[in-house]
Order: sequence, then C-alpha cells, then structure tokens
Amino acid sequence: MDQLGKYKKSYASHWPDYELIDAGGGKKLERWGEVITIRPEVQAYFRSEYSFKEWENLAHWEFVPSKGQSGTWKKLKPEALEKWSIAYDDLRFNLALTQFKHVGLFQEQNINWKFIHENLKTGDRFLNLFAYTGAASIVAKSTGAEVIHVDSVRQLVSWAKENMELNALDDIRWVVEDALLFAGREQKRNRKYKGIIMDPPAWGIGAKKEKWKLKDKLPELLNTASELLQADGFLILNTYSPTISLKEIQELAQKYFPARELELTELWMKSTTGKELYYGNLLRVLGIKS
Repeated sequence: MDQLGKYKKSYASHWPDYELIDAGGGKKLERWGEVITIRPEVQAYFRSEYSFKEWENLAHWEFVPSKGQSGTWKKLKPEALEKWSIAYDDLRFNLALTQFKHVGLFQEQNINWKFIHENLKTGDRFLNLFAYTGAASIVAKSTGAEVIHVDSVRQLVSWAKENMELNALDDIRWVVEDALLFAGREQKRNRKYKGIIMDPPAWGIGAKKEKWKLKDKLPELLNTASELLQADGFLILNTYSPTISLKEIQELAQKYFPARELELTELWMKSTTGKELYYGNLLRVLGIKS
C-alpha cells in the first residue's frame, strides 16, 4: 500500500497459451491455446472494444447462464473441442467445459505460480488449500517440494491428479476434505510449511453439505495459517468476495502476522484490446520483519 492509503494493482500476464482478448458488456473473450471462449464476467461492466458479433465470429464456445451459477455451453464452431490441454512454461494442464462456466484453470493465478516457482526448492513443504484442479500444486511439485493438495470436491482432486500425471510428476498427497478442518488438524500436529496458498470461494457448500461464507471463516483461516507457517515461509491468499475489502484483509493480516512483511494489492489483468479486469484481492505474507 502506498503512503496515500490507496492500494496498488498487481497485473497477471498473458502467456503464449492464454490471452484475454477483449472484455465488456458483462462478458470476456479468452483464448486457451487454440480454443476461444466467451464467458460471463460481472466485472466487465464497461463497453467492449469489439462487437459481440465479432466475438462470435472468433469464438468456439459461449457459456450461457441458466439457473444460479450453472449453465450450458453453446458451440459456435463445428470443430470446437470439449476437452484439450494447454502449456504454461514447461508444464501442461488439462482443460474441459464445465457447467459452472469454468474450464479448469484460474488463469490470473499465474502471478502466484511464478512466485511459488521462485520461492520453493527441493524438500520444502507446500500446502495448497481450496486447491481446485491443482495448478499451484503442480508448479510447487515441479520445484521438488513436498506438496499436500486439499479440496472438498473429489472430482476436482481427480482432475488435479490427471494434471500431475500429464506432467510426469508423482507423490503429491491428495486430501478430499474441508480445507479449514484439515489445516486445523495440521496445526494440532504442529506441522510447519514453507509455503501456503489459499484461494477460497466467497461462499459455497462444504464436504458435509455445511454452508460456507468466507467473511465468517477468514479470521480462523488466517489464524490457523499463522500457526502453520515457518519463520521463513510465505502465505498467498486470494479473495474474490464483494463483502470483504482489502482494508479488512489488511487489518486481519496485521493481527495474525504482526511481525511479518505484508504485500496487499488488487489483482487485475489487461486484455489485448486494453480493457482492465479486476480479479479480486491478493495478500502475500512474507518473512519476519528485519
């Protein structure tokens, strides 16, 4: 944060197999390798650079919302693939169309994948909570770290395992469980980690059908993480919740990590056409203050 009290922006980048082409009108146009998609995006409240007709001429698929968070994919080109893979540096990830508009990768997280790759080494212990399809787990494992991957949805853990095998890696520990419950047990076992990443949902249903609200759980999450982190370790937290401000995150981080360096920024990505999209808030907890 700068001296005026305004939070800075961090920008996730494109890479050869991912491009945010354009955004606007409540949607975004993206390229994943050779596949181009149109997906809803609440943050794209401005006008797009290209017309939606031009988008449809480019895209292979468009996600059409129906009820709640779910929907269906409309095929715009007959040759469109429903499953494919893309590269990120020397790694690959399997992608597929899902009923919740996602394709198996949160592309803005590449800003954190790079950080993980630069700050882990062989033998370090790394914990991925709310781990989804495991991109951060795969990046961490590629450094030689010992990786524990935790998600409450078995199908997503299976997807993550396929990503591990796609990259000829092994020995990631898979845990199908509520992330906070697992972290609490690790705390009781006095386990310590060099790196922890948490990308929790704003709301949802837990492994035992219990309701989850990040705003209610965030203090406990940060408190538990503070007990699990090595003195020279790092924590990465992403939130995409409209009910939690970066100021609130800062206050909680200062409470539970009073002796550590903190980095707090908004996470953004810029489209090829120059549109800027907001992807939530980013907290990094670093080493002990000197």
